[in-house]
Amino acid sequence: MPVDNDVYNTHSWWQDDQPFAALEAFTPARFDYFRDVLTNKLRLELAGLKVLDVGCGGGLLAELFAGAGCLVTGVDPSGPSLEAAGEHARQSGLEITYQQGFAEELPFPDGTFDLVYCCDTLEHVTSVDQAVGEAVRVLKPGGHYLYDTINRTFRSKLAMIKMAQDWKSVSFAPKDLHDWKSFIKPAELHAVFRKHGLTNQDLVGFASNRPQLELLKAMRSRARGEITYGELGRRFELGVHKDTSVIYAGYARKAAK
Repeated sequence: MPVDNDVYNTHSWWQDDQPFAALEAFTPARFDYFRDVLTNKLRLELAGLKVLDVGCGGGLLAELFAGAGCLVTGVDPSGPSLEAAGEHARQSGLEITYQQGFAEELPFPDGTFDLVYCCDTLEHVTSVDQAVGEAVRVLKPGGHYLYDTINRTFRSKLAMIKMAQDWKSVSFAPKDLHDWKSFIKPAELHAVFRKHGLTNQDLVGFASNRPQLELLKAMRSRARGEITYGELGRRFELGVHKDTSVIYAGYARKAAK
């Protein structure tokens, strides 16, 4: 079944009782990893860093980068998502530039950004090759590309398709949010990186250390309406993990001229 990207036009952001609240709960773990990479591994100063968020959605991750002092531009094809992102940023007192556009055809000149990140997006694009190529194009020489996406494995099919979407007793994501065939193995993604002049620097997983039975009970509670989507996400306590079989992340560097 093809990915239904229209769900981003019909579901609300920033509400604890809406499906994307689970994604909001997962976002701090992503940001903590990226901030550690940027500040401790790359020794970069976040304040004033010109950053592009590709596939920004409702601005979940953009707000964390902006709060750390980055100059953030978010791009997304979904008009309603951008409206929600802009409104929440204003309410939060954050200055973030949001612009409609596609990952495969970014509306920016070459070498515009110090940093580009693409999270929970590559599995939704029509062409990973074009999306990566465009990110590299708008990235300054020597700049870095941060990413996370979903691996194409038996475990990811079970977790992200069957349990998250298909099985009503435990599902918590919109139907057809993901298509297993669109998931990307790390080796495949890194080959695309090399084609476009990116050198991958790190690979980690994101997972929960909570007991599997405990997580299953939480998903059943969410499916019965006993807890919110946000509470479900927080109970996962997602963090960096050695297991890359479902969600994985990393960063790559564009060659300096």
